Parts: sequence; structure tokens; C-alpha cells
Amino acid sequence: MDIILIPGLWLTAPSWDSVAGGLEKAGHVPHALTLPGMHSPDGRRHGVTRQDHVDAVVAAVDAVDGGRPVLLVGHSMGGVLAWAAAAERLDRVSGVVFVASEPAVPEQSASMFPVVGDDVPLPPWGFFDDEMVADLDDDLRSRIRDEAVPSPVRAVTDGLSFDGGEGDRLHDLPVTMVTAEYDAAQLQQWVAAGESGTEEIARLRAVTWVDLHSGHWPQYSRVDDTVDAVLGAVLRA
Repeated sequence: MDIILIPGLWLTAPSWDSVAGGLEKAGHVPHALTLPGMHSPDGRRHGVTRQDHVDAVVAAVDAVDGGRPVLLVGHSMGGVLAWAAAAERLDRVSGVVFVASEPAVPEQSASMFPVVGDDVPLPPWGFFDDEMVADLDDDLRSRIRDEAVPSPVRAVTDGLSFDGGEGDRLHDLPVTMVTAEYDAAQLQQWVAAGESGTEEIARLRAVTWVDLHSGHWPQYSRVDDTVDAVLGAVLRA
């Protein structure tokens, strides 16, 4: 199966290298993306929007030869992009995997991360909760920081508007929720309580939960388990 791998904030295609290698060994065709404005730390990011990032994912779906179905895998903010792209290509997307991420239809908001001009740089590790970084050793932290590229501020703060398609088909898609720094039971409790931001999860009709009990970047720290979670989603797609 063709599998499109969508990075979260500050990350680019190489962040998926280890996972992509495991998927290739299993006989699949991974397509790891570097999103607009993310090709160089010194690149120009002015005017790059979140919709530009969604459009890049849609273009990757359209570029798969022969109109074959694809599986979308989104890490962190990449899950938002995956969900919006799936809404635009319901005839092509056979499932979505959320890695340390959740489906959402975001409203415009201020950045929760420090902003420098048009850039949102990767903050110091001390900015993040202990649970998010607990399984990142010094080597992994150095690797992530060395590979990191500032995200465009509008790709962080812009809202998106989309619906579930004819007959609300979006919410019938097979979804795999790969929970990382918190477990599935916690997230399910937040959904049951109607916590803000969980509305799309509550609407899912074909969801499988996978607990990794990892930090926020399992594509670095738990490669084999991340590969296994994606392979499981392939079987359900």
C-alpha cells in the first residue's frame, strides 16, 4: 500500500526515515513529506498557511500512480493535515493513522509556542512536559534539534474549515489512534467528558486504539512499535 507520512511541527521527511525503512521491508511504499516552507532553516516562510500544508498532502495523494488508495499517517500537527486532506479525497484515502495526534477542525488561534517573525522555532526541551520528552535520550534530542526547521507561523495559527463529506463519510474512515505521552484510557475519558478539542474523536465510527506508552516523538524513540501500529492500520484500511 502507498502510505503518506506527514510530519508534525518542526519536522521534515527525514524524521520518518526509520519508520519508512520498516514499512518498505514489509512491502509497502512510503511517501514521507516535507511541507511548504520547511525545506531549509533559512527558507522564506512568510505567507505559508496551514491550508498550503493541507494542499501539499492532497497533492501527494493525487500523485500516487494509478489512483490507488492511500493510507495517511500524521504525527502531532500532521494529524490535523491528514484529517483535512482525507476530507478532500474521501474517494482515495482508505484510512488515517494519528501518531501522538488527534483529528480536529482547528479554529484560528494564537501560537502556544514562541514566535520569531514568521517562524515558530522548536523551543528548548524544557518547554515541554516531562511526559513528552521522557524517552528521548541525549542523542535523540540532538538528532531532532539538528533536523528541526522552524514552522511557518500561519501553519501553526490558521484555522481550517471542512465537513464530513456526503453522508458524513469522513467519520466512517478506519482510524488508528496511536496514543503516546498519554494512554487511550485517558483520552477516552476526555472524549466522554466532552472536553474541548475531542469533538472529532467522538464522531469516529471505526476507530482502533494503540497505546505506545512513549513520549511525543515515537517515530524516533519507538521505531519498531510505530511501524507495527502503521502495519496494523494497513490491514484495517
